[in-house]
Amino acid sequence: MSRKPVVVVLTALLLCAAGYVVYQQSRHGAPPVARAEEPAVPASVATVALNPYPVLLTGLGTVQAFNSVTVRSRVDGEITKIAFKEGDTVKPGDLLVQIDPRPYQAAVDQATAKKAQDEATLTNAKLDLQRYSTLAKQEFASRQQLDTQQATVGQNTALVQADQAALENAQTQLQYTEIKAPIGGRVGFRQVDQGNIVTASSQSGIATITHVQPIFVLFTLPEAQISRINAALGRGAVAVTAFTADGKRKLADGTLTVINNQVDTTTGVIQLKATFQNTDNALWPGQSVSVKVLVDTLQNVVVVPQSAVQHGQQGLAAYVVGQDQRAELRPIEVGESNDDSAVVTKGLSAGDRIVIAGQYRLQNGSRVAADKGSAGDGAAAKQADAGSSASQQ
Repeated sequence: MSRKPVVVVLTALLLCAAGYVVYQQSRHGAPPVARAEEPAVPASVATVALNPYPVLLTGLGTVQAFNSVTVRSRVDGEITKIAFKEGDTVKPGDLLVQIDPRPYQAAVDQATAKKAQDEATLTNAKLDLQRYSTLAKQEFASRQQLDTQQATVGQNTALVQADQAALENAQTQLQYTEIKAPIGGRVGFRQVDQGNIVTASSQSGIATITHVQPIFVLFTLPEAQISRINAALGRGAVAVTAFTADGKRKLADGTLTVINNQVDTTTGVIQLKATFQNTDNALWPGQSVSVKVLVDTLQNVVVVPQSAVQHGQQGLAAYVVGQDQRAELRPIEVGESNDDSAVVTKGLSAGDRIVIAGQYRLQNGSRVAADKGSAGDGAAAKQADAGSSASQQ
């Protein structure tokens, strides 16, 4: 007898026996195979702490020179010397340009000679007046001759005074041939070269000097913030920090100088001016900057990163991780906030563990696997302070 049919029969019997066992277990309520444990969702978790929170108002502004002067010639003539280099830093009174002084020196000499001549005539007229006075007392000269001589003395006196004025004017014109820096600052591009003829009527100027240490920043804020700014000014100096136009890099620290006396009704903003010492020339006239104004500092408040705040149809919320490592979507209320952090006024308290990254994978009740080193280390406070502290340095 062949062994193949025997093997087939035994296999069929074994399969039937196994099926019968499974059937009997299902009939008598045998426990099913245990399900796999719910996997934990990885997320970044931080512990909430009470911290100070600087209230910052952000605006856009433009850097302006503290003073700016276009240097022009006040006399006509040929430029014989250029005494500065483009980009030089000059002090008030430094020589910039020399104009040919010879025509003006000649005018001074002529006015000096004319004055000397008239002074000699005046001296002689005064001597004649003394003689006429003596003769008149002895009745050897008439009253008319005495009066005439007195008038001659007066005319010559006035003529000498006119000569003095003409001499001073000529000396002033001579001084104008030396063009000096009216203010201290940095010299811009030179507009003329040596050998050129300049005139007092020219509007192009020779160069521009800008005073950049200190320097101004003119910026705007919404009119709704006027009361807060005034309140801050009432408490003392208001700190202002300038950043690059994209707000990523700090440039300089300064103080608020003045608020404009009226609101721009077309835009609803108020102009403000801040002063910066600018010792490192980080600010430059015409530069666009982002400005942050510190108007207040809240003490002992719950500060969380903006990444922890979830926006939904029911309002704002945050995921809080409980002792069972499960996430609870808790409603919260937010007060002051900026691009980096927010002050939670309701819904969170110090010691709560919140999710600051990875929320898109969570649901209410999900198990959370905190990233290594993220839980319990005050990371919420550190991240929340990162943007605000940078503006105060």
